[in-house]
Amino acid sequence: MAEAGTEVQETQFTANPDDDESSSGETQNAKLTLNSRSQNQPNHVNHGYGTTNGTANGNPPSNGLTKDPPRPSASPRALSPDLLRGLLMVLQAIDHCSVSQGAWRHGVALESEADGTIVNKWNAPIPWTARMLTHLCAPGFMFLLGMGVVYFGRSRSKLGWSSWQMIKHFAIRAFVLAAINEVLFTLPFGRGRIFILNIILLALAVNYLIAGLVWLAVSASERALSRLLESYYSSPEDEMGRPLLQDETTESSVKTISAWATRWSWHIHNAILLALAIVTIAWNSWLSPHHGHCPLNTPLGYTGPTQPRSTTLGPWFDFWFLSVQYQRVISPFPPLAWLSPAILGLLYGRIILSRTWKAYTINASNALFGVLLMLLFVLTRLLHFGNLSEDCLRMPEQLASPDRNQYLASFRSFFYIVKYPPSFAYITLTMSINFLLLAFFGALPEKVARRIPTLLTFGQSALFFYILHLILYFCMAILVKHWFGRELDHLDPMTGKPAIGTEGQPAVMWVTWLLGLAILWPLCRWYARFKSTKEVNSVWRFF
Repeated sequence: MAEAGTEVQETQFTANPDDDESSSGETQNAKLTLNSRSQNQPNHVNHGYGTTNGTANGNPPSNGLTKDPPRPSASPRALSPDLLRGLLMVLQAIDHCSVSQGAWRHGVALESEADGTIVNKWNAPIPWTARMLTHLCAPGFMFLLGMGVVYFGRSRSKLGWSSWQMIKHFAIRAFVLAAINEVLFTLPFGRGRIFILNIILLALAVNYLIAGLVWLAVSASERALSRLLESYYSSPEDEMGRPLLQDETTESSVKTISAWATRWSWHIHNAILLALAIVTIAWNSWLSPHHGHCPLNTPLGYTGPTQPRSTTLGPWFDFWFLSVQYQRVISPFPPLAWLSPAILGLLYGRIILSRTWKAYTINASNALFGVLLMLLFVLTRLLHFGNLSEDCLRMPEQLASPDRNQYLASFRSFFYIVKYPPSFAYITLTMSINFLLLAFFGALPEKVARRIPTLLTFGQSALFFYILHLILYFCMAILVKHWFGRELDHLDPMTGKPAIGTEGQPAVMWVTWLLGLAILWPLCRWYARFKSTKEVNSVWRFF
């Protein structure tokens, strides 16, 4: 994190991943403020990602003693995070529109996509495809959340915000997200019988706060480690190339050692974040009550969970790590089970903002990350690790070849992934596709990217879209069910009564979905313009 008062020249981004930073109004205000402070100062340019100043020569952020050339403005690749977020919002609307009107069962199989749950019947092809697409949303949102924290922290550091100001912001925003979750879900659906109904917003709130605190901790410890390395170590090259009578306190000496120390501190902290991202997804397997395996001695045709989904550590512990359903608390999105993509987003944001990258390099790297994650996913299928669904597929294709690898029995078996809580296989598959989408959006010419219908608008007003689309689709579902609904052959999970829906009439769902997007687009466009006129610390920017 740049120290308060550091003189920097603001770099204008076309659109930042954090929706606080996506408006041109704030960027322009920051430019005017910082430029007015630095008119008579040396032109030190901050290319860092918020922890320390960066360099343009390919090295990690420096200590600010070197003078670097200005960074290019308005890079088209900065649009890709907003475009990805906008696409995820559109895909998420498919899920919520179909659920609201009972268009089809919610899952790739007719049973829950939960850890250690036996499944024996696939959903129909259209619902299966829709559900696979919407699997991208939750990890994508968490990843962009972590990435946005880095952009936000870097921007506010330039504006002179202290660590306590940022902690206050992270805490307030987390509280707002949690409060919205209660208003949108718990109150209308819980009807006084449920105290917490966590449908991802609560997990987003917790992980936003954690990601913010982790970023601040990394910022502080990175500077501390740089100073420690600076004090106790200097490279042999520095000693060999230094004149015998050179003053040890000269700027040249300090600058050389500091650049080395900063580079090593940056790499060490990136390695720590990578390890943390791996641990926070691995613990979903470690903490699984049955380690993601279904017993082989269950009766033929049995579906559902094979063992209680709880640990010996009690319900409060389970709430944070396992999908739980108690009398007063229902939480399919345990917050800490979803922390890994947010940590990965922190790491990605640090790397992206560490230097000036060419657009080709960014896009090729995103594509490479996507391919590597896809290879990891394939290994989970072949080597049977990180799946949370071992011996759980009991489809006809598995029963016909009981000795065969269950994931290789069919195309749909290969892509069956556990979401509650997310398995390692789930994260690698979905984040692989998200990285490939980032590469695709980043490769588009800026003029083309800006003309993609609705995506940029939805991506820059994501929380506003989220709130409004839930209200809109559930209100529209009242009319849709009245006109097209019928009694279905399964129970409503919220009421326990026979479900009413439009199942078997997919055209009704798709028309409703498109109509909802058409209504939401001008409203989100208006709101994006509205919030761009507000101050940088306005609560309206949270949406």
